[in-house]
Amino acid sequence: SPFGFIAKLEGCRLGNRSEGIHGVKRYLERFGYLRYEGNDPHSDDDFFDERLYSAVRVYQANYRLNVTGELDAATASVMSLQRCGVPDIVNGTNLMISWRPYFSFFPDRQRWPPKKTHLSYLYLTNVPPEYIPAIDRAFESWASVTRFTFHRVEDSSDITVGYFSGDHGDGVPFDGPGGVLAHSFAPTDGRMHFDAAEPWFDGVKPDRFDVHSIAMHEIGHLLGLGHSSVREAIMWAYFGLGERRTIQPDDIDGIKALYN
Repeated sequence: SPFGFIAKLEGCRLGNRSEGIHGVKRYLERFGYLRYEGNDPHSDDDFFDERLYSAVRVYQANYRLNVTGELDAATASVMSLQRCGVPDIVNGTNLMISWRPYFSFFPDRQRWPPKKTHLSYLYLTNVPPEYIPAIDRAFESWASVTRFTFHRVEDSSDITVGYFSGDHGDGVPFDGPGGVLAHSFAPTDGRMHFDAAEPWFDGVKPDRFDVHSIAMHEIGHLLGLGHSSVREAIMWAYFGLGERRTIQPDDIDGIKALYN
């Protein structure tokens, strides 16, 4: 996994210099926690500096970990997991602490217009047909707890679903097996992309990712939800192999707060 190296840095803290810390900086930059100015001497080195310390503390607060500022066992364990590619912090706005209890929204609370309650969706030709029923059920799951209805079409849709590898033209390239599993965009963009390099499966299998669970997560983003701090929520950013999750009260509370 592209994130597996983080587990080997368990115990690193402010003032340490260890090979691989620059990778933690890139990780936290990718998900919005860290930003270096161009002339900062520690922007690309292996020194655990004050900026990294502060970024780790914010990350720990977002994921309800002990706020220590160091890569303790719990923090390194979560960071090493595969996850959704949508950042937790966008343009300096921390999506995960802007609203409580634990759900979050995009920075400008992007959502579908009030009269737009029926959304059409289209599968691109690169979507493996064996996964389409699982994604259909994911849309049905959200329809059962929201005001939205969803209908599959063959052209001119509100939402498009695709499977891609590497750089696929949306400015957010996938990173191969492990790492980022999928990503979506805030309303009303409508794009939902899965990393084709991942081992997918419709159901629970120890060495596969459940496409149904992750589709529900990504649809949550399409509707306007950010990531949740609740480990059991469908909008928690991380997914393990063989893990299946469902929409939880925190997810429902978030959608209700956004649209009511």
